[in-house]
Amino acid sequence: MADFGLLHDLFTPATSKIVLLVMDGLGGLPREVNGPTELEFANTPNLDRLASEGNLGLMTPVRAGIAPGSGPAHLALFGYDAVEYQIGRGVLESLGINFDLTPRDVAARGNFCTVDAEGSITDRRAGRIPTSKCIELVNKLRPITLPGIEVFVEPVQDYRFCLVLRGDGLNAHLDDTDPQRKAPPLPVTARVPEAQHTADLVNRWIAQAREILKNESPANALTLRGFAVDPGLPRFPDVYKLRSTCVAVYPMYKGVSKLVGMDIVQFEGGKPEDEFKAVADNWDKYDFFFVHIKYTDSRGEDGDFEAKAKVIEGVDAALPQLMTLKPDVLIVTGDHSTPSAMKGHSWHPLPVLLHAPGLTRRDECKAFGETEAIKGALGRFPATDLMQLALAYAKRLQKFGA
Repeated sequence: MADFGLLHDLFTPATSKIVLLVMDGLGGLPREVNGPTELEFANTPNLDRLASEGNLGLMTPVRAGIAPGSGPAHLALFGYDAVEYQIGRGVLESLGINFDLTPRDVAARGNFCTVDAEGSITDRRAGRIPTSKCIELVNKLRPITLPGIEVFVEPVQDYRFCLVLRGDGLNAHLDDTDPQRKAPPLPVTARVPEAQHTADLVNRWIAQAREILKNESPANALTLRGFAVDPGLPRFPDVYKLRSTCVAVYPMYKGVSKLVGMDIVQFEGGKPEDEFKAVADNWDKYDFFFVHIKYTDSRGEDGDFEAKAKVIEGVDAALPQLMTLKPDVLIVTGDHSTPSAMKGHSWHPLPVLLHAPGLTRRDECKAFGETEAIKGALGRFPATDLMQLALAYAKRLQKFGA
């Protein structure tokens, strides 16, 4: 991970601005042998120009060959070793909707899903039901009670919700219930003996929830994953000495940003141009802007190659709006790869574009894509090095040693 102690010793004050633009699940694969990836297929004149002016490279999200979840992938982007600082989606989703967790809480991320007559999952996202339907279902689940603890069920967005148990002696070392294939939801199992009581409570809650949902359509069941407690991570603004903020639409990404101590910008709309306007509106307040684009990942999970490329094109079309702010350092990348050919997260390294006028060496890259990034001047590096590079190009680090 980033060497927080070394960075602390090398910090130097500066007024430079850093923008980290993350297109979730950006990395992809060709539809045919030797064909373009989704990023390479997309028409991206603005990103291509920035690539020719800056530098490209390839980034490993967590470890070589490991397909990461969104939580650990974002922690790695922020410089935290995601293997050392493991955190479940439950905490991220809860923080993302401003649910105040306490040390007595265990939180889980929930998905409403569709099961067939045999109880096997046929759609892990229940047809991506709208948030209004999610709220309706959550209200039906709220009356469920468990002995000796408080239970909170909160809607998040679309098919997502969070479940929080609050009480003494709870333990988050629990396995997920999503089998990730066509099969019945799994029971909650304890990874350690100390978690068995919590597993029994959650299974009791699930049994009651199943009865409530069984006649609903299409969301007639649910899964739970990412059981977690707040780990108390080092705070991003303290580690990097940056006034830092998150501009995101989806709650989970607000949650991971809040977890590390970033402010969250509130704004209207959900398009790239809305997010870039939010950056402009807050330009004087912050030094570091984490800007998150979700639908590259969603379209990849849908297996829709051209739709993912269209999302990338939408970001590219709005990019001049961001560039009028003249950030000293702009980094464009993803958190992980989500090839539409695989319909899920993968281990493939990510293309990275670093634009820092006057500070980058010329390389041979003329366009932003995975193939070009192989020959880029940044080379291949772990995601946990990204923030160190950002600080260096922003002239916020002194020389090391005499």
